[in-house]
Amino acid sequence: MQTIGIKELQVNPAILTRSLEADEYTMITKRSKPIGMAFSFDDAIVTDGLKTALMVDAYKKSYISLGQFAKALDKSHEEAMKLLTLMGVDVIDYEFEDDMKFMDGFL
Repeated sequence: MQTIGIKELQVNPAILTRSLEADEYTMITKRSKPIGMAFSFDDAIVTDGLKTALMVDAYKKSYISLGQFAKALDKSHEEAMKLLTLMGVDVIDYEFEDDMKFMDGFL
């Protein structure tokens, strides 16, 4: 996540544009205190709702954990996992090859 001061933004607004084009979350500050957030627009914001779309995106980018995702949406862990699965998001980061290497040690 990038942080941009309001003075810096007034002098060079292209900083925010580049951040949005890079699909980064950007915190805007005034005298080092957060005053807002900027994020790129996505069709999921309209179809899934702003809060859900933002939380799914934050989870996919590993900004938040599954527990934080569930808590933010007031869901159980099971409900949160089902929602992520329905939205095509991997819930478990799993490398099959790593497990096979581990299993080779047993044989």
